[in-house]
Amino acid sequence: KATIKKFYDYCQENLIDLHDKNFTIRYESDIPHGVGLAGSSAIITACLRALMAFYGVSIPKYVQANLVLAAEAGELHIPAGLQDRVIQVYEGLVYMDFAKEIMQKQGYGYYEPMDIALLPKLYIAYRDDLSEPTEKFHNNIRHRFDQGEPKVVNAMKFWANLADKVKNCLIHRELDRISEMLNTNFDKRREIYKISEENLRMVEAARSVGASSKFTGSGGAIVGTYTDERMFTELRKKLHKLNIEVLKPKIVPGTGSTRS
Repeated sequence: KATIKKFYDYCQENLIDLHDKNFTIRYESDIPHGVGLAGSSAIITACLRALMAFYGVSIPKYVQANLVLAAEAGELHIPAGLQDRVIQVYEGLVYMDFAKEIMQKQGYGYYEPMDIALLPKLYIAYRDDLSEPTEKFHNNIRHRFDQGEPKVVNAMKFWANLADKVKNCLIHRELDRISEMLNTNFDKRREIYKISEENLRMVEAARSVGASSKFTGSGGAIVGTYTDERMFTELRKKLHKLNIEVLKPKIVPGTGSTRS
């Protein structure tokens, strides 16, 4: 209902006429719940695409991401940012810049699609019983950021700069440095967030075989790089002992430009 409302509001505001045919919506998802893999926004994104197809309405991708966020944060009151929604709408590999001046000027970030062939070898691992609601994980940090707590504000700046560094490493094929940066990403998070022992054990187990590791979201799932099949086999064996599922993601090529 939240997605339908936001879609309808957008069409009303932009004087888009909709036909009066009825529809029903059903969905199913194989995305593990509550482990930081953006399952809720994936459902909303899919629903928005279905509505666009059903009514024959074309909406720019950067607007789609904003609508998905509005449905999730505004209607469902789930604390969220644009990152997950942008990549689900654009797909593929996207560099994102959410600098305050950019957001204030145009109402959305700078999104630069990149060639997925630039990516290093990636894995994702998760454990269903480590789920933790996004709102529980992020609310305190948002409050601390709004209050201007230096440690939190500096961490946010650090992560923003990390995105620029990883982009440059991808372009210049310095993939070993990306592994280090992913580890640094998690280490910085550990400084300001309270990480559960089970989540920490998952990260450390992955690192013990030489793979890099960081949270995909709020905990319960990690993403990282590995160098070769031998390392991936060791990684899977190590994590399976902890009842952790491991997979190689299939990255779908994205389409469109920053304003498509």
